[in-house]
Amino acid sequence: MNLAFISHQQCMEHRMGAHHPECPERLHAIQDRLIASGMEMLVTHYDAPAASVEHLSLVHDRDYIQSIFDASPKAADVLTWIDGDTAMNSYSLEAALHSAGAAILGVDLVMGDRHHAAFCNVRPPGHHAGRAKAGGFCIFNNVAVGAAYAMEHHGLERIAIVDFDVHHGDGTEEIFGGDERILFCSSFQHPFYPGTGADSKAPNVVNLPLPRLTDGAAFKESVETAWLPRIDAFEPQLIMISAGFDGHIEDDMAHFNLREADFGWITREIHKLAVKHCNERVVSCLEGGYTLSALGRCVSTHIDELIGHA
Repeated sequence: MNLAFISHQQCMEHRMGAHHPECPERLHAIQDRLIASGMEMLVTHYDAPAASVEHLSLVHDRDYIQSIFDASPKAADVLTWIDGDTAMNSYSLEAALHSAGAAILGVDLVMGDRHHAAFCNVRPPGHHAGRAKAGGFCIFNNVAVGAAYAMEHHGLERIAIVDFDVHHGDGTEEIFGGDERILFCSSFQHPFYPGTGADSKAPNVVNLPLPRLTDGAAFKESVETAWLPRIDAFEPQLIMISAGFDGHIEDDMAHFNLREADFGWITREIHKLAVKHCNERVVSCLEGGYTLSALGRCVSTHIDELIGHA
């Protein structure tokens, strides 16, 4: 089976200003790279549905959800800032709903065995969105919505969420910290935005705070020591990925020195665990990655490894 590639046109229309790094061109760069690399032949495209309020309320407070609906501007040329670096234009609400809906569709596709893996090429990203807060370019927590939906509608009892974005997935940890059905693994530059994660105490959270200039060798050593044995012992029924590529050496939003091969390696290790424990079922959602050429190359490598060649 090939990979499900899930996106939606509204995700292209969400804009936060002319010079904002979280821009529509990110999704175009990924799609262009898939075509150029020949990977386009190995994916099946799906339009993401919109998540419902009921879906969102599995992880977000109802008052917060309503506040996002209320903040959505009606005029096309208006921006509403809901956080210091997170804004909404008139298309952003629909984009955020379809981004969360992409994770839901991905879960349904892999749980229904139509595909063994799905990649959600969506924006806004999600892992900084908490129960009642936006932040870090995120409005709703896409991966968290997908995981909660998988537990609620597919009866799953063990889901591993792997977050290798260069920033701590503080929203995901807030939502699932202490929930024994979820194993949450987050690697991130520390100290760095959002300044959390280094002192987490929840038993179901495995954080890897790593120093600036971390390279592939140090990243691999940390993951092999802290993550892979825990995920293996957890025996997940589904693995979800917060796939952030802003740790790439060319990305100026952070200070890691990772390369495409390093993102390929961690994806390959995740895929091996998915083969062993959950019939290859993986749902990956785009988070960070802001240097367009590097982002396209990294995602192409990521998808290639998710497809697998066994």
